Amino acid sequence: MDDPGLDMPRYHGALRGLSRLNKLSASVSHLWRVIARLAREEKRTRLRVLDIATGAGDIPLGLWRKAKRAGLDLEILGVDISPRSIAFASEQAAEAGAKIDFQQCNVLCDPLPTGRDVIVSSLFLHHLTNADGLQLLLRAREATGRMIAVSDLLRSRRGLLLAHLASRVFTSSEVVRVDGPLSVKAAYTLAEAADLARRAGLDGAVFHRRWPCRFLLEWRKP
Repeated sequence: MDDPGLDMPRYHGALRGLSRLNKLSASVSHLWRVIARLAREEKRTRLRVLDIATGAGDIPLGLWRKAKRAGLDLEILGVDISPRSIAFASEQAAEAGAKIDFQQCNVLCDPLPTGRDVIVSSLFLHHLTNADGLQLLLRAREATGRMIAVSDLLRSRRGLLLAHLASRVFTSSEVVRVDGPLSVKAAYTLAEAADLARRAGLDGAVFHRRWPCRFLLEWRKP
């Protein structure tokens, strides 16, 4: 996925494959629960959400659909370093009739969009070095208005086995079949992720284990 020489059909195939795996692992539902709880506890009818490294845009689209059914007004912006991903995500949202904005952004270098109540990220942290992962959380802590929610893989033998199986059973993308197991190997353990959050100053961060072999980091700004 990170190879700039990847041709467009294979790139789009990989995006669709990852979207399918996200759907099977209920990534949207995991993030939606903490967003909905925030809205409920703070009696909010409208929240502004930033999705970091949005990829195919399936996370924003899924959140938009759930919010629409729940009567919650979500103003969502998805950002990604890849213009190809932004174009693909924008097309998917337009086809669904979803009012979601997308823009190109290098979240490690460019200023993060401000004025967002919630910053979410799914399956991005494991792509980063420890230093870049720390930088990302530090920047998100400063940019968010109320909450950060990060969903990512847990490194384990079971997770590696599931990645091998899922990438072969549920997608035909050769890119995903290679990247899936590599992603698990690059992922954090729960203890490592908690240490990263501590070093980023996310005091009081809560970690939830989520099926299959994932974690959800939830942090609210004091």
